[in-house]
Amino acid sequence: MKLSKSVLGGAAIASASALVLVGCSSNGSETDASASAGGSTGDAIIKTNGSEPQNPLIPVATNETGGGKIIDSLFAGLVYYDATGAAHNEVADSITTDDSKTFTVKLKDGWTFTDGTPVTANSFVDAWNWGADPANSATALNSYFFENIEGFDGYNSDEGASNPTMSGLKVVDDLTFTITLATPNSEFPLSLGYSAFYPLPESFFADPEAFGKNPVGNGIYMLADPSDWQHDVQIDLSVNPDYAGERTAKNDGLEIVFYATQDAAYADLLANNVDVIDGIPDSAMATFETDLGDRAVNQPAAIFQSFTIPQTLEHFTGEEGQLRRQAISMAINRQEITDVIFQGTRTPASDFTSPVIDGWSDSIPGSEVLAYDPEKAQELWAEADAISPWSGTFEIGYNSDGGHQTWVDAVTNSIKNTLGIDALGNPFATFGDFRTEVTNRTIGTAFRTGWQADYPSLENFLGPIYYTGAGSNDGDYSSKEFDKLIDEGKQATDSATAIEDFQKAQEVLFKDLPAIPLWYSNVTGGYSENVENVQFDWHSVPLFYEITKK
Repeated sequence: MKLSKSVLGGAAIASASALVLVGCSSNGSETDASASAGGSTGDAIIKTNGSEPQNPLIPVATNETGGGKIIDSLFAGLVYYDATGAAHNEVADSITTDDSKTFTVKLKDGWTFTDGTPVTANSFVDAWNWGADPANSATALNSYFFENIEGFDGYNSDEGASNPTMSGLKVVDDLTFTITLATPNSEFPLSLGYSAFYPLPESFFADPEAFGKNPVGNGIYMLADPSDWQHDVQIDLSVNPDYAGERTAKNDGLEIVFYATQDAAYADLLANNVDVIDGIPDSAMATFETDLGDRAVNQPAAIFQSFTIPQTLEHFTGEEGQLRRQAISMAINRQEITDVIFQGTRTPASDFTSPVIDGWSDSIPGSEVLAYDPEKAQELWAEADAISPWSGTFEIGYNSDGGHQTWVDAVTNSIKNTLGIDALGNPFATFGDFRTEVTNRTIGTAFRTGWQADYPSLENFLGPIYYTGAGSNDGDYSSKEFDKLIDEGKQATDSATAIEDFQKAQEVLFKDLPAIPLWYSNVTGGYSENVENVQFDWHSVPLFYEITKK
């Protein structure tokens, strides 16, 4: 779905009483009335594809799509995003501010976790403090999202407190807390639907490790029993009968199968053995719309694909590295690859974000490095050789179970044929194996990367990936100029100024090329003859709770 709203969904921040995010209201139908009681209104389990989570099922520990699909089903945050990316209050009754720096959050009464304990202001404040605590940095991969909060860089340790706290978080009462930012940030409320900001029950803090294996959430679905998670096979989620929001499930739960290949998932879809999948294998790109007819899904989504060249990789540092990064980028024939391999389901990238996000531009200065120009690429490569002669093989790491081999081969062949060097793919059997090497910084080659937006903002495609020390900065890129522009954009009080800063930040990226942009992805998928009411949202995920069996 294309995002047609502004970065704040059209809502203005004018005074302390102005609602920053306004939740949906019921249309008064019988369906809405029955749904409000909670529980399943469907008659079957929805079977879909997925992948084994890389990390424990803790919201602040999950920053990859396999675990994210599960976490988003198990938890509900202050806000949620609808199919178009517009934000609506969920656990929050209101989020107000008069200066874009201090926000007052009031919660709806009656929310509980699946262990029966209430969702309170402390459920959010304690969870965020735990995620921001440097002592938990090995687990809390999403701590970057708390950096805006006052006190993130210097904890206040109250006498007798069991956990350090950020000074910008204050519990007023059971259903009210305040958030004070270090500097104003008009986009901050929009981010509050991301999983890093989900609440956690008291049981989490007693044993985080055990919780990650058997999470207790407050979302639409629940993990009824730890045995329902068969590692590397599948995970079964039941409907949470005590879910208190408006996104009531119209089915009996989810069966998320960890397919070894996209081809296997697609074969099951054609046989009606799986209900909905959110990825089409390369082998079916040319035929899936014919195969599935009106059950085929091919629509724009907030997904950006690239490959990252680590900052420490030999031949890719300093002036030599800058020249080689530019040469490699200009050696890739993106248009040919997207036409031939992806059959029009990808669009060559012209920036580092996504065309469905407000503020996107295809004319940022420096973006000419994304144009296929063999002669210029060879010239730049020769200049780099004059600094230090090239040696070795250029490799791109990827996971074999994700359907990436065909495009990696095409990209490396394009580089090889243009620059006259050895270039090839470096496959890993599973996504988990691949991500472990990337996370541990032991992969030793360039590697495929991509970004599925957490919330609909240009900054979300930039800060979490390229800001110094950010949780998803897998290439360890660091630029004071880039960081400064991101900070300025986040502090802007109007969206136009913020967009300008974020576009300037991309000018820095085009100069340094920490990652090589490739293309924007449509979400390609499909559903079986057994289900109805299938809709994919703005960042390519099916709205599972809406799906019904025929």
